[in-house]
Amino acid sequence: MKPIYTLILLIAVLPLGGCLSRTRPVAIRATRAKLQTATGIDLVERINAEATKIQTLRAAVDITASVGGSKRGRTTEYQEIHGYILVRKPSSLRMIGLFPIVQNQIFDMVSSGQEFKLWVPQKNQFIAGNNDAARPSTQPLENLRPQVIYDALLLQAVDLTNDLAVMEGGEHMGVDPETQKPVLQPDYALDIIKQNGQGWYLARKTVFDRTDLQPRQQVMYDEHGSVVTEVLYNEYGEFNGVLFPTNIRIWRPQEEYSIKLEVTKLTINGPIMDDQFVLEPPSGAGIASR
Repeated sequence: MKPIYTLILLIAVLPLGGCLSRTRPVAIRATRAKLQTATGIDLVERINAEATKIQTLRAAVDITASVGGSKRGRTTEYQEIHGYILVRKPSSLRMIGLFPIVQNQIFDMVSSGQEFKLWVPQKNQFIAGNNDAARPSTQPLENLRPQVIYDALLLQAVDLTNDLAVMEGGEHMGVDPETQKPVLQPDYALDIIKQNGQGWYLARKTVFDRTDLQPRQQVMYDEHGSVVTEVLYNEYGEFNGVLFPTNIRIWRPQEEYSIKLEVTKLTINGPIMDDQFVLEPPSGAGIASR
């Protein structure tokens, strides 16, 4: 028998034997949910539309913080506290943390964009400084800046005049709403590439769930390609006609701390006055700069 016919015969009979192959179920399936499609321009338009919808934000939140990770070899979780957040574009934010039950202030933090102020009553300490932590503290949560919260809460518009926007397809692990089992969920990522005078770099990435095309993740990078902030968005609700996530998790891998915000009450585009972003040192407070 010629070699070519021998090969064809082997290919034909191998499946019949069953001894050289086996079939096994896949542990994690792809989602069966109906998926939406979009182009890169569609995603840019969605971000820019959302960026213009919210001008002010007033939220009551439950705040949970944790510190640690692979660098420290351990993780410390802190007790949940209650708080309030005020945001007004283009760059103002105020965040107040309160002790549970007694509702005394733990901290009061305000930012006008570049600069921030922080009042810590327990330490009788008033701190003023720059939103860019030029001198990082060994205590991770002392590196928290209002700008981190602001950037997590509000999507930044895409400037196609100066930036590049590139779309990529991917997938993430989700949970099937019917079976509550893990499933692979397709998504879109929109990469925003900026120029810093020396070249182009990836500035941020926004990931959209393809079941509803809502942002589910945002990743910010520094000019060296390292992740500085990762934000996860879940449990969207409608407030004043605007969809907004009520579960927001912020992770800062370089300082190794995380902040979880559970929104319990939210008002969008309500009036917020200038004096609500004014924070002055109380009489007798110790004053420091950072």
